[in-house]
Amino acid sequence: MDVALYTHPDMLGHRPGDWHPERPERLAAVLGSLEDSDLWLDRRVAPLIDPAELQLAHREAYVRSIIASAPTQDVLRLDDDTYMSPGSLTAAYRAAGAVVQAVRDVASGEQNRAFCAVRPPGHHAEPALPMGFCIFSNVAIAARAAQLSGIERVAVVDFDVHHGNGTQAAVGGQEGLFFASVQQWPLWPGSGHPSEKAPSNVRNAIVPPGAPREAWREQFEGLMDHVDVFAPDLILVSAGFDAHVRDPIGDSTQNLEAEDFAWATRAIMSVARLHSRGRVVSSLEGGYDLEALGRSALAHVRALSEG
Repeated sequence: MDVALYTHPDMLGHRPGDWHPERPERLAAVLGSLEDSDLWLDRRVAPLIDPAELQLAHREAYVRSIIASAPTQDVLRLDDDTYMSPGSLTAAYRAAGAVVQAVRDVASGEQNRAFCAVRPPGHHAEPALPMGFCIFSNVAIAARAAQLSGIERVAVVDFDVHHGNGTQAAVGGQEGLFFASVQQWPLWPGSGHPSEKAPSNVRNAIVPPGAPREAWREQFEGLMDHVDVFAPDLILVSAGFDAHVRDPIGDSTQNLEAEDFAWATRAIMSVARLHSRGRVVSSLEGGYDLEALGRSALAHVRALSEG
């Protein structure tokens, strides 16, 4: 099965600083790994999102503030670890635009599966706050765009090592949407524990630092049972690869390898074949060891292309 690849070189222009983990080399590592593989990908240009569409997940005042504050020189600090450079606003427009265009192409029947190789990532950006390297909530915006394109029931599955607090804030309580996330606990941002009060359309699962991969898989399987019950018409994936054993960000992290992300992707595809006609759109989130990121993204996309 062909997988469409949405990306754009403008996203290399987001430069939060040479010291920053979310650096342009991340995108280059992903694209290099895909290009060096034997996979055939339908390469597509990630368009600029219409700024008005950012309000599908963000408050108007927040969108206006980000646009107005975008620097033309130097680097602007938005919060403790989120920064904008002169190329960041265009990159963020492309990142959100990629996922929105992918779901629209799926809704039109043009394709069934897509991977959006994007940066900056999005799943920590809340309706009125930038956070955790994220400026706009790419996947949450795309979930609402999918509904506006006629797809009634949309599930978001997030397997980044950190909780997708921004996606949960935007999707939680919204009719026809479902959010399922597995993350390490305890770990920044300190949300996503199953004991937390959350809307009924949210399911969170946790694994402790250094947990064996079997424990992570068990928790993920439990999440997919809930996605199966929800019976989505489309599955969106927040594909973070920072639970990899080599990743420097996860703070003891998980013991996952590239094959575990392929396994998780096949589990997602199994549910998608049952309910969604195999329709899956995935978007890159975390992953900060360049070698592990490239191998993991390739394993993920290869699994997306199967059957």
